[in-house]
Amino acid sequence: MSSDLSDILSEWPYEPGQINVRVIEGDDGEPKIQMRLDLGMLQMEVTGRPDGQRPQNCESLLEYFESILDDYAEGRPPPSVMDQEGRDEGSVPEGDAEPQAGGAVPDGPEAEGPPRGPGEIDFALSPDDCRQLREEAVQYYHRYISLLVLGDYQGVLRDTSRNLRVLNLCADHAETEEDGEVLEQFRPYLTMMRARAVASQAIADGEPKGALWAIDEGLEQLRKLYESAGREGDFEGANEVMLLRGMKDELMKKLPASQKSELLKRLQDAVSKENYELAAILRDELKMLKE
Repeated sequence: MSSDLSDILSEWPYEPGQINVRVIEGDDGEPKIQMRLDLGMLQMEVTGRPDGQRPQNCESLLEYFESILDDYAEGRPPPSVMDQEGRDEGSVPEGDAEPQAGGAVPDGPEAEGPPRGPGEIDFALSPDDCRQLREEAVQYYHRYISLLVLGDYQGVLRDTSRNLRVLNLCADHAETEEDGEVLEQFRPYLTMMRARAVASQAIADGEPKGALWAIDEGLEQLRKLYESAGREGDFEGANEVMLLRGMKDELMKKLPASQKSELLKRLQDAVSKENYELAAILRDELKMLKE
């Protein structure tokens, strides 16, 4: 069989300015996601790790490191540190990189250093661990972008939530400050995409109120992120904020007349309870509905 991809690429031309995605049936009978690029294409599994690998016999490196963290939290040395290199070499698929929990030290009488205090976990991610986690997160990024185009909002929610766990793991357990912070720049984007997926699914399910709630919740989470970073002034002009507000504006235009009555009732209740912050939000929603 020829290794030349020219026939496949010519059959599916690249379209600039668009995210070109499709689902095909693989030779194994399972669906595969393909993303067309200008110089080729990416092929991804629909579930599990996008490249189909199972590092350390886990679904992904994230799950592998989380399992080690769970073992330390429970006070037992995980199997991954039974050999002096800190991993079970036999479980790594051929050609896959071997993760090492570089800062993880086994608990128990052989552990070096002073005893740990209550609630302390002697676990850290080495720079190489963090690099591999970042590279893996890029695979999930390509997939959740593809799933959004395909309308698989549950899949987008799954993969964005998963990548947020990567950010949390690195922030809490990276050996170096740089590795703990380098991914934080993507937290607003992931937060927006997650809210967008929840709202899109609610719209698909015929639940506009649920969609509005998801968008408002996403905006509130973004506000807190910018405040915690000391960047309150950047909130209003942030791309993530403008995208969610644009989505909300479009949704408000499509609400039925019965929604207006419900909003009026909620506004009256908010005013009677002196919940002026909620009342201001409801007034804005009514204004957009009228427009």
